[in-house]
Amino acid sequence: MSKFTFRVLHFTRRLPARQLMIGLSIVVGFVVGMIAVIMKNLVHFIQNLLTGGFEIDYSNYLYVLYPAIGILATLIFIKYILRRPVEDGVPNVLHAISKEQGIIKKHNTFSSIVTSALTVGFGGSVGLEGPTVVTGAATGSVIAKSLGLNYKQVVSVLGFAAAAAMSAIFKAPIAAIVFALEVILFDMTMTALVPLLLSSIVAALTSYFFLGQDVLYPFEVAHKFDLSETPYYLVFGIFTALISVYFIKLYVFSGRVFAKIKGWLWQFMVGAGALGILIFLFPALYGEGYKSINLALTGDMDFIFDNSIFYSLKDNTHIAMLLLLAILLFKVVATSLTFRAGGIGGIFAPTLFIGTMAGLLFVKASNFYGFTSLPESNFALVGMAGLLAGVIHAPLTAIFLIAEITGGYELFLPIMMVATTSYSITKLLSPNSIYTIQLKKRGDVLTHHKDSTLLSLMRVSKLLEKDFNTIEPDANLGKLVKIVANSHRNIYPVVDKDGKFHGIIFLDQIRHIMFKPELYETTLVSSLCYRPSKVVDIHDDMETVASKFQHSGKYNLVVLDDDKYVGFVSRANVFSEYRKLLRDFSEE
Repeated sequence: MSKFTFRVLHFTRRLPARQLMIGLSIVVGFVVGMIAVIMKNLVHFIQNLLTGGFEIDYSNYLYVLYPAIGILATLIFIKYILRRPVEDGVPNVLHAISKEQGIIKKHNTFSSIVTSALTVGFGGSVGLEGPTVVTGAATGSVIAKSLGLNYKQVVSVLGFAAAAAMSAIFKAPIAAIVFALEVILFDMTMTALVPLLLSSIVAALTSYFFLGQDVLYPFEVAHKFDLSETPYYLVFGIFTALISVYFIKLYVFSGRVFAKIKGWLWQFMVGAGALGILIFLFPALYGEGYKSINLALTGDMDFIFDNSIFYSLKDNTHIAMLLLLAILLFKVVATSLTFRAGGIGGIFAPTLFIGTMAGLLFVKASNFYGFTSLPESNFALVGMAGLLAGVIHAPLTAIFLIAEITGGYELFLPIMMVATTSYSITKLLSPNSIYTIQLKKRGDVLTHHKDSTLLSLMRVSKLLEKDFNTIEPDANLGKLVKIVANSHRNIYPVVDKDGKFHGIIFLDQIRHIMFKPELYETTLVSSLCYRPSKVVDIHDDMETVASKFQHSGKYNLVVLDDDKYVGFVSRANVFSEYRKLLRDFSEE
């Protein structure tokens, strides 16, 4: 460690906690803002290099090859250079909070930049938001670890980083704060709110300085909201909910399908091959799709035919709407294939893309076949909010993000209606978001229900009590009495020489025969013990343990690891640890 680094660490550790967190939020905001700028510019450079010379009225066969090249390069980097897995963005951050004490592996400070740039730049149908979030969070985690921060402070820094990433990538500081509160941070006090604001502001300013102050999706409200349009927005909210459920279900289904394909090479060949064919047929599926979204927000459907084999049919409205429906449905397939083939990216951009296409399709079909005159741009805009609210189960993030990245605050009411309707119905049909589904497979679900969340942060292995005297099942009562005489516990686990658990003996069970020496030699321990109905597995989550305590009425439960005795966990220790965590997280 250099003298300068040592002095910086020494200085920061002497700062009061509040000032330290404020200083860290500013540093994290700037660093993450720069990360977002680098990733955006790198991806745009690759995309322009690869597709800049394509003729608009010609279908280019390179669309078949580009995604495969990018994903293969990503896989080679991960498997042969990095030699570590690169996990999904936001779920990786949530996993670190719930299972790793907020610590994210150091390689994530650069690995997601490289892999997502290769994936998205070469046409993978995903976005940069997730990789930006995990890169920023990993940077914040490294800083927090080097300063020796406690768990609560580390989690706060991850929240600052997540907000900064969203703020910089979307130029949406308000929505970024809402995202951090709604998705990342489950218990934010007023003390931590000010640093969160600063981190988001600094990241946005950094993005403005290098990328300009224009909103991501320029939008002008040509038609203000009319009360008579309310039923159409509500129906549209239901439509976006159904598309959201389709997105979630298909994503999960694709995971099950590819899990049956043995070997990463075959998964790559199947996934990348199918993805290349889809992008060749529908070039609008290439990459993040920001250009297509901006055209859709104006009601222009030319992007459907550009660089496509269908270019000669661009004046046929019926064909245009069929192709728009195909693009909407196949975008979900393309996104799933990108991930399953081995690509790295985020689901925000695909979700926004699908939402815009859903809105454009709904309003075009209504106006053409239903003889209505609904404002096309408005529905394309609110569609983004509907899909985002449904897919990630974050309606507030969806509402503020769409209003902020488009400048469409005048449509706040229809945005709220569609987002709320979509979220409510999607939550009913698919209780878990696309993020929590990935976490649930590993038992890592982190929620905004404080009791559940605090329990999820506790580990059985950390609460083990091992000061129980064990006895072998073939021992006799005499040996058991000697053990009782030297023990301060009233429970005696029966464990054989191999560590296998056979049962337990309570002191009260043997009290009536302890003082009968004539039984010492003839009475075996195996005849006195019994196997309790409720036992704890070492890998059980604490919510399961709490449930077992509740239903058993016991104050101590034995802990096993594949039928091997490990120790006991007590109700008192669980409650004490819970109270400690509650106190730590409730302190200002």
